[in-house]
Amino acid sequence: MKKIISLTIVVFFLSCKENSKETLTTETSTIPGSTWWKEAVIYQLYPRSFQDTNGDGVGDIKGITQRLDYLQDLGINAIWLNPICASPNDDNGYDISDYKAIMTEMGSMEDFDEMLAGMKKRNIKLIMDLVINHSSDEHKWFTEAKKSRDNKYYNYYHWWPAEKGTPTKRYSLFDENADAWRFNKATNSYYLHYFSRKQPDLNWENPVLRQEMYDIMKFWLDKGVAGFRLDAFPFMAKDTSWPDKGKDFTNEQFVRYYGTDEKVHTYLKEMNEKVLSKYKEVYTVGEGGVIPFSKVQDYVNTERDELNTLYHDELGNIWGRDSLDLGVYDVKKHNVVGLKQIVTKWDEKFLNSGWNTVFWANHDQSRTVSRYGNEAPEYREASAKMLYTFLLTQRATPYLYNGDEIGMTNIRFKTVEEYNDLQTKNRYYIELRKSKAAADAYLLMQADLSRDNGRTPMQWNAATTNAGFTTGKPWLPINKNYVNVNVEQAEKDKNSILNYVRQMTKLRKEHKDILVYGKYQLIDKDNKNIFAYTRSNSKETFLILLNFTKEINTIAIPKEYKLSDELINNLNTLKTEGNNIKLQPYQSCIIKLK
Repeated sequence: MKKIISLTIVVFFLSCKENSKETLTTETSTIPGSTWWKEAVIYQLYPRSFQDTNGDGVGDIKGITQRLDYLQDLGINAIWLNPICASPNDDNGYDISDYKAIMTEMGSMEDFDEMLAGMKKRNIKLIMDLVINHSSDEHKWFTEAKKSRDNKYYNYYHWWPAEKGTPTKRYSLFDENADAWRFNKATNSYYLHYFSRKQPDLNWENPVLRQEMYDIMKFWLDKGVAGFRLDAFPFMAKDTSWPDKGKDFTNEQFVRYYGTDEKVHTYLKEMNEKVLSKYKEVYTVGEGGVIPFSKVQDYVNTERDELNTLYHDELGNIWGRDSLDLGVYDVKKHNVVGLKQIVTKWDEKFLNSGWNTVFWANHDQSRTVSRYGNEAPEYREASAKMLYTFLLTQRATPYLYNGDEIGMTNIRFKTVEEYNDLQTKNRYYIELRKSKAAADAYLLMQADLSRDNGRTPMQWNAATTNAGFTTGKPWLPINKNYVNVNVEQAEKDKNSILNYVRQMTKLRKEHKDILVYGKYQLIDKDNKNIFAYTRSNSKETFLILLNFTKEINTIAIPKEYKLSDELINNLNTLKTEGNNIKLQPYQSCIIKLK
């Protein structure tokens, strides 16, 4: 590896020795549209599960500060931090009761300032999670709003007056009855909640409410955060004539109506004009799972001044969430050809404008290696490394989810009582009203798919209580495999997943002109087992090979391809015969072509 990199530098130096010193040291700055957030490797950190320092069983801000050296060594450039604002935690922080205060369990504003200073010292940027569709029902705005229709905060929320009769059907994701309207006696009206009953939807049609939200953004930007992840942002725009959508308004169909109101673009443009444009190089990423593929450029086209990026759910959908119909899901039914189609069409979408993001998992998904790889002991490490090879060779900003860098796996709860996840529990009881068999089938599916799988606490070591996460009772159980899967053990093993990820982040940065900005070209699109593609610029081409199965598979690469140096190989061996390359189970490699 060192030899290959030094050769690249020598070649580059010889080609530029007649140019100025400034040209030599700033080559990639000449790439049109280059920015820090396109080149960044972003680490999503779920604070409740990262590191507890006071023994209450919940991760906190001081715990993050304590682990900043670990994060720096991982090679990341920024952290997306899940909500830490004041919250009663009906939905683990996505129900905010004070946008300018820190959640008691997380610590204090002084703790936050210390963490942010530590991050800046290590050149790590912070992306805050901003919940803009709804607040907590314990926020001052709502506690006042529900008192009277004359209260100045009443129009901060969406209401249906009871004198108009029963509200038109709206589906709630987290409500036990799937009903998004809830009656409030004091105002004789129903308030809207697309999520739980304790998460009333904010009324973005009210300019006073919008200004409140802009002031919140300025508060955090003035503190020095680098940007925001906008939670459920398409839902903030609503058709307030509340048309009746009839039988189509079900769990499967509601996304056809939520998040499609054109007013969302008006709000985003105003947000840019009044806030984001006033700060240098602020980054925004929107939760865009409900946005149709055909509409993506409407949000991220650089000429529209709305968002920098979206992140989509298609990789997750093809590998487990393509259907919530009971009995359809098969955790081991991998669709490699479909995966290629998704990756390729999203890359093509951003050829001329905008920028893509890519991730395997987040706080709403199960564990990467369990879902897309193979957690069996003989395959866990190889498959995890293969998945990271994919992630860090895309023409998109990659997001790494905490714990995946050591290959943490699904915990697989067996009973509904074990779950913390509000969505899983509520959906279970909806299914239970149909039949016990339906509820049991749903639980069986959730053992692989539930987001609680991705929220179990970080496994730091095998020697101390609760894997080094907490000295108290953890808010969610620790996966019992922490004795073998933990950071301390991974640090000592030069061939661990952790050290492989470090190599990959380093490789991506050293070759960012190719691995970040270079052209993507799919190879052998119909191969059902191997995902192969090239990344290239005008000078060099890298071949990336990924075997997504536990079988040995062979791929015939184009005859004009002449293999040169291996930049990285998760199994350290490669069998070739002419232009046929034989890949071992879950093998991945990056090869420089001559």
